[in-house]
Amino acid sequence: MANIRPQLTILSPDHIQQIHEGALKVLEKTGIIVESDRARKVFAKAGSSIRIREDRVTFDRDVVEWAIKLAPSRYDVYNRSGEKVFTLGSGDAKFGNGVTNLFYQDPLTDELHPFSRKYMEMGVRLAQALPEYDVISTLGILRDLPPQIADLYAVLEMVANATKPLVLLISDEKLFPNVLELIECVHGDVGKNPFIIPYLNPVTPMKLNEGTSDKLLDSIDHGIAAIYSNYGMAGMSTPITPTGALTFLIAELLAGVVLSQLAKEGAPIICGSLPAYFDMKTMVDFMDMQSFLINLGCAEIMAHYGIPHAGTSGSGEGWGADLLASGVIWTNQLTSVISKVGLAPFVGSSLNSKAYCPAQTVYANDVIAQARVFAHGFEIDEKNIGADEIIVEMEENRHFLTSESTLERYQNAYFQGVFPRISLEKWEELGHPRIEQLLRDRTMELLTGQEGPEDHDKIIATGEEFLKTVELKSN
Repeated sequence: MANIRPQLTILSPDHIQQIHEGALKVLEKTGIIVESDRARKVFAKAGSSIRIREDRVTFDRDVVEWAIKLAPSRYDVYNRSGEKVFTLGSGDAKFGNGVTNLFYQDPLTDELHPFSRKYMEMGVRLAQALPEYDVISTLGILRDLPPQIADLYAVLEMVANATKPLVLLISDEKLFPNVLELIECVHGDVGKNPFIIPYLNPVTPMKLNEGTSDKLLDSIDHGIAAIYSNYGMAGMSTPITPTGALTFLIAELLAGVVLSQLAKEGAPIICGSLPAYFDMKTMVDFMDMQSFLINLGCAEIMAHYGIPHAGTSGSGEGWGADLLASGVIWTNQLTSVISKVGLAPFVGSSLNSKAYCPAQTVYANDVIAQARVFAHGFEIDEKNIGADEIIVEMEENRHFLTSESTLERYQNAYFQGVFPRISLEKWEELGHPRIEQLLRDRTMELLTGQEGPEDHDKIIATGEEFLKTVELKSN
């Protein structure tokens, strides 16, 4: 018998239809700004269903709903070895570590260091070793290399130090074609058993910038799906009400879906939002509890459309692996695994998503594991109810320490993670240890104990040789 699993749903079919109608109205009356001439030419394929007035593009209902129907509902993701590891759109939430941080936060001291190539290697190997991370996203922006080449070396380190699927954020949009060439140089055809997923952001509110549209079209040309995700700040770049923000963000996403299907019918695309709030006193953006509700709503609407989803990750809050971060990590990961969320790709950042935090990465791996245990539920059948065993044990032993089910399952009956379970007496005997210090020490053990894949040196050598030619051309 299948497990009884907890499920979280916030929108009814009528709610989804109301939001969909609102998004269609926004696209018809307001539309989006499209900077790229290349993208505008693709939109022009729709004829009278899309109106292009200089750089403003508006959409009729028919072309939007046509694109929704064409977009694939599932997308197979592979590892670098060519093995299929999961399918987005299949119903189980996946998680990744990242993303594009400017600093590295020392696990022992919390001191910040400019993110560098060395920290990329260490962080990618850590994420490769932690079992709950299904993908690895671009952990940071390399600040020890010139901006003209930093993205390329970042991608090289990611490919060389991991075999898990990679979510790639390229800060210099002009380098995206070079990134694809680099991966094909060290690995082969990126469209065959794809293990990379480019991550793209339009500019909220309602602007499809040239870099995003062209990277989306390049991805389609290479046969790979991109994550098309918008970042909104309620009351600033989106309406302040949760429903208004959700409607607005859905409209933006649908414009990207239309572009993808006009470029190539049936092209895979992954959509979702990062719905933040904006503190007008401190001028800081942050994830409010309502952000997670909007994220769940977006995931449900994407499931209704039949489009794979990628959303929030519970990242960026906290000053390290602290209490502030803990609550947000738990909220995001637990709600993700019992809802329609597809991928949470950016776990493990602190200080407003500017610092890569290895300790938070290790802690969140534990949280994801526990959340998945919760989401797995439990079986209800005659054996698991165990009435006959209960009767026997109560008559003979008055305990279950030696019962058949206990002896069969005691080693894996409950979660055992990074933190030990100790008594008050043991805690006093150990001198009142701090749980934070245990996490810091464990993180350092994991960081310093990882080796790269067997082909690491070969990939680095091949990639660096290729990048020499790229640098020569750019000069």
